[in-house]
Amino acid sequence: MATRWRVLVLLFLVRVTMPFQFLVVGALSPLYQEAFSVTIADIGLLIGLFFTPGLFLAVLGGALGRRFGDKPMVLVGLALMAIGSGVMAISDVWAVLLAGRLIAGLGGVLLYVLLTKMIADWFTGKEITFAMALFVNSWPVGIALALVVLPMVAGYGGFVTALNLVTGMAVAGFIGLALFYRTPQTAQVSRSAPGGQVRGALLGAVLAAGTIWGLYNAALSIVFNFGPELFVTRGMALAEAGSVTSIIFWLLAIGGSFAAFLVDWTGRRNLILVTGNLGFAVFVFIGSVTDQVLLNVIAMGVFSGIAVGAMMSLPALVLPPAARAVGMGVFFTAFFVFGTIGPIIAGWLAELTGDIASTYRLSAGLLVASVLFLPLYHKLAARAAKDQQA
Repeated sequence: MATRWRVLVLLFLVRVTMPFQFLVVGALSPLYQEAFSVTIADIGLLIGLFFTPGLFLAVLGGALGRRFGDKPMVLVGLALMAIGSGVMAISDVWAVLLAGRLIAGLGGVLLYVLLTKMIADWFTGKEITFAMALFVNSWPVGIALALVVLPMVAGYGGFVTALNLVTGMAVAGFIGLALFYRTPQTAQVSRSAPGGQVRGALLGAVLAAGTIWGLYNAALSIVFNFGPELFVTRGMALAEAGSVTSIIFWLLAIGGSFAAFLVDWTGRRNLILVTGNLGFAVFVFIGSVTDQVLLNVIAMGVFSGIAVGAMMSLPALVLPPAARAVGMGVFFTAFFVFGTIGPIIAGWLAELTGDIASTYRLSAGLLVASVLFLPLYHKLAARAAKDQQA
């Protein structure tokens, strides 16, 4: 028992490097605009490039993990992240900066897919929902750290110094994983075991789970990206609007861990998932019409994390050990698709309607849609279980 929890701490710390690197552009965008004489649209492209490889390479990343091993491929991912941020740090040409960001994103895809699979290897059947929720909290923790640390570091030495810090974190993660992680025996066997294909009902179940997770994350991304601007229209200063929006991060982490413990303790996975996402949808919709911003943000934060552990555990529940690497790639492909196009559609909708609050209404609709895919997941999961027994 002690071993798997130590593994969780290690992989949590390694994964923190990814959101920390992801936010190095968003947190320091004014410095990039000044240094390279680019527009906010260019900054948006630079931000989005980090996850763009996931649209095409998530499944390949899972297949590489199965072929060469999870640990070696995550080490490759960390190396690519370090190289990418290093290229960005030494570049004074915008095109080269874009290339460095893309290289870092390639590494990020490997981490996103394979670290989650590694947690599943250690915890399937053993507090999997609680472990997944704690693990996923590495994202808001990394974002929160980046928001505090990166502007402070850049204030002393510019964005190049901040990028050097990002590079150093990736290198530290590489060393820590190389020295302290070992693959569990079950995963070592599964690499050469039959049954590694993801097709038929199993493929459908994983895609349904990925769609649930993707719709949720698209909705969450819309809330974070458009919330500050919405709150400014309600009379807040920009700094205050950003601070209020950040409340959701902390409440998500706290509430998500507690709710995931309840899933493992009570077994009421469906009830907790539906309650969390529908409750979140209700308060996001209310946020589009109310002037009571702070109270509503607190309510959104409380509900935003309730379903996280339940959603993240769905693919692990249906995938046999030999199929986890490829299956997680399929799962995260759906996540990357929805996570990429959701904010784009929200921006178009706001421009079309002339109402920034329309983005919140779209977000609420996505959360409702995520719940509607749950029966399909269970139907396909049951069929996949029969196929595996046949």
